[in-house]
Amino acid sequence: MRVHSCCSFKRAWLGGMVRCELKLTEIKVFSIKRDLSPLTHTHTPRRNGSMSVAGLKKQLHKATQRVSEKVGGAEGTKLDNDFTDMEKKVDVTSRAVLDIMTKTTEYLQPNPATRAKLSMMSSMSKIRGGEKGPGYTQTEAVLGDAMQKFGRELGDESNFGLALIDAGEAMKELGEVKDALDMEVKQNFIDPMQVLHDKDLKEIQHHLKKMEGRRLDFDYKKKRQGKVTEDEIKQALEKFDDSKDIAEQSMFNLLESDVEQVSQLAALVQAQVNYHRQAAEILQQLSSNIDERIREASRKPRKEYTPKPRSSLDLSITESHNGGLGQSRAAARSPAPLDQPCCRALYDFDPENEGELGFKEGDIITLTNQIDDNWYEGLVNGQSGFFPVNYVDVLVALPH
Repeated sequence: MRVHSCCSFKRAWLGGMVRCELKLTEIKVFSIKRDLSPLTHTHTPRRNGSMSVAGLKKQLHKATQRVSEKVGGAEGTKLDNDFTDMEKKVDVTSRAVLDIMTKTTEYLQPNPATRAKLSMMSSMSKIRGGEKGPGYTQTEAVLGDAMQKFGRELGDESNFGLALIDAGEAMKELGEVKDALDMEVKQNFIDPMQVLHDKDLKEIQHHLKKMEGRRLDFDYKKKRQGKVTEDEIKQALEKFDDSKDIAEQSMFNLLESDVEQVSQLAALVQAQVNYHRQAAEILQQLSSNIDERIREASRKPRKEYTPKPRSSLDLSITESHNGGLGQSRAAARSPAPLDQPCCRALYDFDPENEGELGFKEGDIITLTNQIDDNWYEGLVNGQSGFFPVNYVDVLVALPH
């Protein structure tokens, strides 16, 4: 009993709220009529955009019906399942188009600043009267300019410099291919999607909104049978049905012609296929050019470093002052004759195992044998032993 009385109280309270809302609406409309009555006799034309008394009254009726449905739990006219299914699909399509356009722009240009420029291409193209280019420099072209700049500074005698020039040219070509990708995707995918969003989907939303307004008007009048004439209710129903038919037809046309969106998606895929194919061709050619640079460099005779003679100074020290130390060091570092196999030490080598030969940077070592690819055997300062190949620069090679 307590639950039943609580529910009855709630229904009575909601009913009272709705009746109060209706009463306030009637008072407002009556007040507006009274205030405007002197003007109606002067035949003063209504300003554009202003709402008539009947229009304002209808809006208040719709608001009252909406409140009674949202708050009071009143049940409005139900739409059939086919209509609601189409409405859901159109809503998903609208959200998909908007999100995919944004994500596609981010995919083409991850850099936010460049992405903003890409987004401005549509408006700029309208001002210019056509597409002439993206209007920004691709990162590939920036890298290519840097490579070519330093390649020219290194000069034609530098293997690295020549390779940088080749790579820079290829990167600039990649930038041009990326320009073509951006333009093609924009024209054949992003722009059609934008038109779909701004025109077709927006038009459907307009029809749905108009239909919903007429449904509220019809349900309000239907609920007030006895106070509203049958003709008014019938007219409201006809308007609602007309709006529903128009909205349903527009949604049906959009969903049935979705092959157009499939074609636009195919254009996006094909643009990427073209881009990656051309990019692969450019990089394959660059790889071949660099391999040829390596082969050319390996065929050139290796230049040997020849130190320039140093200015001689008489640093001989008398034995009375230094015990003959200066003379003995000079003798120890005297170069070996270059008419026999020998090499120059590039670094200091301190022997760690028995049989290894120690020496200092700049020592001239007589070569006696090559043990393997990693070790030589030689003589220096009256000592013999083994030492690493990569610690020396061969001046006169061992006979084969």
